[in-house]
Amino acid sequence: MKRALVVGGILLLAGLTGWLVLPSSAQAKRTKLVLTGSSTVAPLAAEIGKRFEALHPGVRVDVQTGGSSRGIRDAREQVADIGMVSRALKEGEQDLLSFSIARDGVCLIVHQDNPVAALSDAQVVAIYTGQIRNWKEVGGKDAPITVVNKAEGRSTLELFLHHFKLKNSQIEAHVVIGDNEQGVKTVAGNPDALGYVSIGTAEYDATHGVEIKLLPVGGVAASIETVENGTFPLSRPLNLVFRGEPEGVARLFLDYARSEEVQDLVRNQYFVPISRR
Repeated sequence: MKRALVVGGILLLAGLTGWLVLPSSAQAKRTKLVLTGSSTVAPLAAEIGKRFEALHPGVRVDVQTGGSSRGIRDAREQVADIGMVSRALKEGEQDLLSFSIARDGVCLIVHQDNPVAALSDAQVVAIYTGQIRNWKEVGGKDAPITVVNKAEGRSTLELFLHHFKLKNSQIEAHVVIGDNEQGVKTVAGNPDALGYVSIGTAEYDATHGVEIKLLPVGGVAASIETVENGTFPLSRPLNLVFRGEPEGVARLFLDYARSEEVQDLVRNQYFVPISRR
């Protein structure tokens, strides 16, 4: 009888406090939120996740990169709760639901000491297709150009190819990189390199002592301001994608990621908040 009373008391306490409602494994599954995909979105999602965890102590937010294609695939196959995709959904991806949390652009970057201040679209195409191989041909010093390209599956690559009307098979790259930080480090460590990355990543790093500079595109300065006012030609939405209408913790996270409460995090990552568009 005494044992029955003790067990009953524990069950009552469980009902009042919320713990012991589910077996630990089931509870962990319910409270772990997995996001995979775009390396552009990931740092922002991670910062939002930290703040979300503080508001919801029973939830752990796990953010993994791998490119927008991974975000699409994992969301579709439900390997992840949320996919991170730094572009609009394509025609063949309309089975997914997409929600923007910020806006960004893609810009060309060179080493800070490179005297070249701008490249025309035609010059960019010529460099990336191997027709121009030396910086002196575009007003720079006499040095071979190290062409840095993005790996397949990266939305940054897709936007770059679309804007410059190129196919990836046409590009003659010396270095192929994955995420944005890898691209920044490659260019910062090579005075003769030319690459392209997220404006948010590039502007953040350039203002925090990394030796790179952002080149204009089509005569428009690469900056968050020009992305925000709509004049920069290579801009894109930063999205969270779902297979079906988000529910439960995933819905809470989405609503929080799109709220005014995280706009400071969006700005701190050098992105454009969706409410400011």
